Amino acid sequence: MNLEYVSEIKKTYLDIRDDIKSRIGDFQEIYKNAGREELFAELAFCIFTPQSSARQCWKAVSGLIEKKMLFISSAEEISKEINIVRFRNNKARYLVEARDKFYFGKTDLRSELLKYRTGYEKRKWLYENVKGMGLKECSHFLRNTGFDLNLAILDRHILKNITLMGIIDEVPKSISEKKYLEIEKKMEDFAEKYNIEMSHLDFVLWYREAGEIFK
Repeated sequence: MNLEYVSEIKKTYLDIRDDIKSRIGDFQEIYKNAGREELFAELAFCIFTPQSSARQCWKAVSGLIEKKMLFISSAEEISKEINIVRFRNNKARYLVEARDKFYFGKTDLRSELLKYRTGYEKRKWLYENVKGMGLKECSHFLRNTGFDLNLAILDRHILKNITLMGIIDEVPKSISEKKYLEIEKKMEDFAEKYNIEMSHLDFVLWYREAGEIFK
C-alpha cells in the first residue's frame, strides 16, 4: 500500500466530505421522489457514459429533454442530436430499446429493482436486462438514483487512483465480471480499514482526477 498517497486521499476526503454528503442527499431525494421520467433520464445518462465524458453525457440527456425528444424520437433522430457522445449510433439504439422496455413496456424500473434486497442483486438484474450497460454503468445508475450507494463505479479515474494507492497492481486493460467483483471487494476492504464510507470513496477518487463532485 502506498501510504503517502493514501494519506493524500484521506486529506482530500476530509476537505470535501460535507460536499459529498450533500450530493448523496440529492441521490436519496431522487430515490424517494423520482417519477418514471426522471428515473429513465438517469438510465439514459448511464447508457451514454461508456467511454464518454459524464458532463457531456448529461448535457446530451438534458438537451433531449429540453427538445422533448427523449421519450418520443427515433434512434436515428436521437443519434443526430447526441453528437457529443461517443458511439452515438449504438447508444441511441440502446436508449430506444430501454425506453420500449422500461418506459412504454410492462417492466417498471422502480418496481423491478425493489424486488431485490441487496445492491448486488439489483445490479445483476440491470446488467442482464439493459443492453449497453456493464457493471460500472449499472452501479452508477443505482448510485445516482439512490437505490444503492455502496457499489464500486470502476471508471478510469477510479482505477487509476486505486492503482496509485496500491489497492490493485495495475489498471486492467479489460475487466471481466469476475475481475470487477474482485476489485470491488478490495475497495470495500480498503474503505473499511481506513474508515471511509464506500459511498464516499468513489467521489473522493473521482474528485482527485476531475476536480469536482458531479454525478
